[in-house]
Amino acid sequence: MEHKGIWILAEQSAGRVQRISHELLTRGRDLADKRQAELTAITFGHNINNEDLQELIERGADRVLAMEAPALEHFLVEPYASCMLYMITRYHPEIIIAGATSTGRTLMPYVAIKADAGLTADCTVLEIEEETGNLLQTRPAIGGNILATIKTPRHRPQMATVRPRSTRPAQRQAGRTGRVEHLEAPSEMLFSRIKRLGFVKSQDEHGLADADVVVSVGRGIKKGENLKIIKPLLEAMECALGASREVIDRGWLSYPHQVGLSGKTVNPKLYVAIGISGSIQHLAGMQTSENIIAINSDPDAQIFRVANIGIVGNLFDVVPVLAEKIRQARSC
Repeated sequence: MEHKGIWILAEQSAGRVQRISHELLTRGRDLADKRQAELTAITFGHNINNEDLQELIERGADRVLAMEAPALEHFLVEPYASCMLYMITRYHPEIIIAGATSTGRTLMPYVAIKADAGLTADCTVLEIEEETGNLLQTRPAIGGNILATIKTPRHRPQMATVRPRSTRPAQRQAGRTGRVEHLEAPSEMLFSRIKRLGFVKSQDEHGLADADVVVSVGRGIKKGENLKIIKPLLEAMECALGASREVIDRGWLSYPHQVGLSGKTVNPKLYVAIGISGSIQHLAGMQTSENIIAINSDPDAQIFRVANIGIVGNLFDVVPVLAEKIRQARSC
């Protein structure tokens, strides 16, 4: 059986397509162009917004397959997996990529086992091997100290999850055309042994994943007690707090604050790196930020290579002044 086409899993919540879907279109469009193949966005839900489905076309999909039923309104792994396997058997895609979200990390391994497919999780880079057309899937390994490139030459579809915020959303192209196909979910596919009882939203006021502004600290702060120097800046900018791996390893901040290959990948409008040298591991987690400001006393620090603005100076002198200037500007 010949497998053709690139698929991305477009996630929805309350009938609205989520940002991760647009990020996946960036990666999917690149792969589809290299394979000279059709790019399809598949989605499961109930009463999914039609304008959102059309937007998937405008952002790069050639086709949208929307399978809907009341039982698919909220993510449950068994009915979602049954419906996805039904679509795989019907259309035979070559590659399927999804976000490394709670949905993607649950659904994709379940489907991969059932479909006897290859899966690589938490990828940061996806490429096509020119000689074979195989999907090259790169992910961090051994605590983020190395990058492993994996391929699954004997199994189809090739499946991968990719880190949210590791690439920018595909741009809309007004007038771009494609097909939106609404599919009815077969009733026998909707059984689930799990019931959704409710949803409790995270109370994290400035979570890293969705923050527009992130201020991150590195070992340049010298000790955990010096985090108090950063607090006025955080308050002035109303931003999320990130950190390099060394800060986490030293116990100055908890793991949810870690930015990098072995932590979170972020893509804010503004990223401020304070006392961070810029290891490869850290840069991979933040270098797609729209604007980067770096503060470091070492003029040769790697972080300056990706920074839009670099301040060479003692962070203990620079940060208090910066915080006060921002506070004054915002109070005007």
